[in-house]
Amino acid sequence: MNSRKRSEAWIWLIVFLFFCGCSKSSYRPPPPVPPVPGMKSQKPYQINGIWYYPLPSAEGYSEQGLASWYGSDFHGKPTSCGEPYNMNAMTAAHKTLPLGTYVKVTNLQNGREVVLRINDRGPFVSGRIIDLSCRAAQELGSYGKGLAKVKVEAVQYAQETKIGRDTYWKVDPVPSFRYGNFTIQVGAFRDQGNANRLKDRMVKGKREARIIPVAEKNGGFYRVQVGSYGDLVMAKAEMDRMRSGGFPDAFVVAVEGK
Repeated sequence: MNSRKRSEAWIWLIVFLFFCGCSKSSYRPPPPVPPVPGMKSQKPYQINGIWYYPLPSAEGYSEQGLASWYGSDFHGKPTSCGEPYNMNAMTAAHKTLPLGTYVKVTNLQNGREVVLRINDRGPFVSGRIIDLSCRAAQELGSYGKGLAKVKVEAVQYAQETKIGRDTYWKVDPVPSFRYGNFTIQVGAFRDQGNANRLKDRMVKGKREARIIPVAEKNGGFYRVQVGSYGDLVMAKAEMDRMRSGGFPDAFVVAVEGK
């Protein structure tokens, strides 16, 4: 190799090492990808005999409960919004929040927090309110334990801020729609007789109850709903009482058309 070729080789080596060094020192995790257009996310769905009804909006959503996580067994498989599940992405599954919603999740046991995009449905286990990606569980410090007590809040904007080794998120919450028309759903049945029995049970407990029939091609089903509330805070308080009183899957429904 002559001196000219040796010089060119050294130049390319220096350039290569320079960019390698820059990539290591300036790397930042990519921001969450935007919601996938046209996601079919708002239709009621049934899991293990239980019907779930996605919320019409994430406005004002805030809840505390247990977070679990899911990983390699689902990696690459389709999520509820259609995109492949990536256990290394900052995403999560939720039973009723609209797909594409961004949430701030705070680990109440160590103070760590992350912002995630809801792109899947679950977890379908009583008492758990969110299923984290493997990466999200690692960031929150719940990967080894499996479960963590968390607070989940819907947000419409998030900006990462680092102070030393700590990460903080500046967030603007989704505007609240605290006041409106709400009820609590305690069950949904294909058999109208089962719906009638649950309604009678609610009425005997001195609760205002009603059955809402829903027509479908294969016969439809019957929703059993309890109470009428103009304040979302009051509705959530009653939902908590019902969950602790033997109805763990009770949830608040925004009544449309009123």
